[in-house]
Amino acid sequence: MTTKIKLQVGETRSVTCLRMGINGEGIATLERQIVFIPGLLVGETAQIEITEIHNNFANAKILKRDVRSPDRVTPLCPIYSQCGGCQLQHMSYEGQLRYKEEMLRNAFTKSTKLNVEKADIRKTIGTTEWEYRNKSQFAVGKEGNQIVSGLYSANSNRLVAIDECVVQNKETLRVNNAVTQLLNDYNVPVYSSSKQDGVIRNIVVRTGIKTGEIQVVLVAFKDGFKDLEGLSRDIYDIPGVISVALNINDKLTSRVFGEQTEILRGVERIEEQMGEFTYQLSPRAFFQLNPEQAERMYGEVVKAAALTGEERVVDAYAGVGSIGLWVASGAKEVRGMEIVEEAVEDATAHMKQYGFNHAHYVVGKAEAWIPRWVKEGWVPDVFIVDPPRAGCDTQLLNAMISSKAKKIIYVSCNPQSLARDCDHLMKADYKVSYIQPYDMFPQTAHVEAIVVLEKKKKKKF
Repeated sequence: MTTKIKLQVGETRSVTCLRMGINGEGIATLERQIVFIPGLLVGETAQIEITEIHNNFANAKILKRDVRSPDRVTPLCPIYSQCGGCQLQHMSYEGQLRYKEEMLRNAFTKSTKLNVEKADIRKTIGTTEWEYRNKSQFAVGKEGNQIVSGLYSANSNRLVAIDECVVQNKETLRVNNAVTQLLNDYNVPVYSSSKQDGVIRNIVVRTGIKTGEIQVVLVAFKDGFKDLEGLSRDIYDIPGVISVALNINDKLTSRVFGEQTEILRGVERIEEQMGEFTYQLSPRAFFQLNPEQAERMYGEVVKAAALTGEERVVDAYAGVGSIGLWVASGAKEVRGMEIVEEAVEDATAHMKQYGFNHAHYVVGKAEAWIPRWVKEGWVPDVFIVDPPRAGCDTQLLNAMISSKAKKIIYVSCNPQSLARDCDHLMKADYKVSYIQPYDMFPQTAHVEAIVVLEKKKKKKF
């Protein structure tokens, strides 16, 4: 019997990267143990140092790279190694697209009985590689006596100040930098999670890429500004800004927004255009961060739905009804739901704006509304779901199954929860028609995908 050799922290070894993990890290094996090495690409050989030991895996850092992958490129961002926002700037864009398709394949292989070699899993559709994000959501902290804004370094509480970013829209970044300077000018107290005190927590800036309209939200622990009137006026005077809001988040949470929002200056909603539609966006409403790519994805949803005018459609996790708008003209009726009340107001306004009187949106969870509608006799034909990273609630999956809907179009930002939920549906006689991945966030390890599932037809004997 072979004795398993235990790895030690500080130990140095030579490894070859076999594959990549869900966070963009390289994966090797040592002594039959998985080792995660950030920054290592498939096929590369390197000298590494073990930094952490866990029950089922170890973490390591690169000391020296011996063999270089043809996919390796020089990161464009000067603080790429410090900032936790991107994970794949050291990989060619072609390599990133292959990696994201492989992530989906691996997730379905691990969590389902789908034959990924025979299944219709399509190539990842790429997009603009840089300056694509229409929204910045930066934490606020202190560097000495200076207020700064930025992102936390990966797996740490260390805030990395960001005044330049290669994936953010330039206008969004310009406004964020100006707001950060104003926080310094007004000497606004910075929130401390350890002390549960201070005022400013986050700066959120959203830019309408097609309209140029800019929205600024100050997220505060409490309304303790010495001169909020003056601060909001000066933010409103920043060129392009047409909406300034204050959101209060007094909870010890990683969530950015709290429940209370007040418009301080300008309009409540900014406008953005996507496809043939104009969207009204309130401060807390979810909207795709890469509208250019979202247009392609929504076009595929319309194609996959193949509506004839006779279908009842559910738009679950609806946000501002962005997907619902695209399918409404082909549906007999659209019903959607969202837990954020302001987003439901936005979705309702969008439908009225375009004369879709057969579309209705409500506040609440899909898993609560679907059984109620079915009981009342309103049985869906098509479900379109676009859940958060955690995936669909099990109650919603069961509600979709119970409704016997003919088709489910699942839009996902997390291959692991997507595969898990699809496995649940596949066990209830739904088959995967095809999977189409999209690169919504270049330079990161995230991948978006559309999975089209159809109810199996019962065999006639």
